[in-house]
Amino acid sequence: MASSSLARSRTEPVQFTAFYEAEASRVLRFFARRVLDGEVALDLTAETFAQAFAARGRFRGADDEDGRAWLFAIARAQLAAFLRRGYADRAAQARLGLERPPVTEQDLLRVDELAGLAELREAVTRALARLPARQRDAVRLRIVDELDYPEVAQRLNVSEQTARARVSRALRRLAEEVSPA
Repeated sequence: MASSSLARSRTEPVQFTAFYEAEASRVLRFFARRVLDGEVALDLTAETFAQAFAARGRFRGADDEDGRAWLFAIARAQLAAFLRRGYADRAAQARLGLERPPVTEQDLLRVDELAGLAELREAVTRALARLPARQRDAVRLRIVDELDYPEVAQRLNVSEQTARARVSRALRRLAEEVSPA
């Protein structure tokens, strides 16, 4: 039998606690650096571990590194689903009868600190300022103001294809300059 706490949790569910304690801060940091919202990062972390707990019987890895890779595959799937939906689905938590503890302001500040979000926000602000005005305006309308592409195009007085291209180029440049850890 594998020696990882995740592998042992297949037959001894209490062992999942050790796996959670070893990996929770990494998963939280992963989400916080990508969604830039502490409460959402906490929700996604909880959902990831709820999914991992529910699916632990299917884990076939041999060690902690395999467990981490398996967990982050779940985390990436959770992030992709969140980004597609625009909100976090709590169905897995509900199925397991888990309640999300209340999040305090202190908790959110700790998430920000752990993930280095203040520094990341400053880096994004500096990178945005370096964008050409046309790209910066397109990103602001699409991402910050959350307008759909036809509305962005209308406000910029360009075609929808041009609006999409400006946003795409801007986001690519921002990603190059500010890549999450």
